[in-house]
Amino acid sequence: MAESPETPVAGRWLRMPSARALGSTSDRGAATVLVLGLVAVLLAMTVGGVVLASAVVASHRARLAADLAALAGAARLRDGASVDGACATAHRVAGINDADLVSCAGDGLTLEVTVAVTASVWPEPARARAKAGPGAPLALPAAHAVVGPG
Repeated sequence: MAESPETPVAGRWLRMPSARALGSTSDRGAATVLVLGLVAVLLAMTVGGVVLASAVVASHRARLAADLAALAGAARLRDGASVDGACATAHRVAGINDADLVSCAGDGLTLEVTVAVTASVWPEPARARAKAGPGAPLALPAAHAVVGPG
């Protein structure tokens, strides 16, 4: 180790520390490593957010396509079409909404469909099921009975 210069202080000689002791070279580049680590964490969070957003968007699109396909098919059933005709309409409406019709089943005037939508970066397609048809007639309480021309 190199000798450091000596400086007189109040009649005593004080040994000055060497430049190596003042700023240790083992700390050099630590900030770079820290910044690179933070950038990697931010990049991982961004990629994760994009993947999650892709799955959420695909899920919403699948639900919307299933609802519209079921409503269109049930309207065809109500108009007197067969279940096959209603499913063909549901297939067409699902395709217009960039979805694949996975299954379609009819029971009376009710149609149930399942669709799948491919997500852009999520590995599995989003699936949604919807059922449409006339509901049970509403039974109004006597106090709220509707009186009309008879």
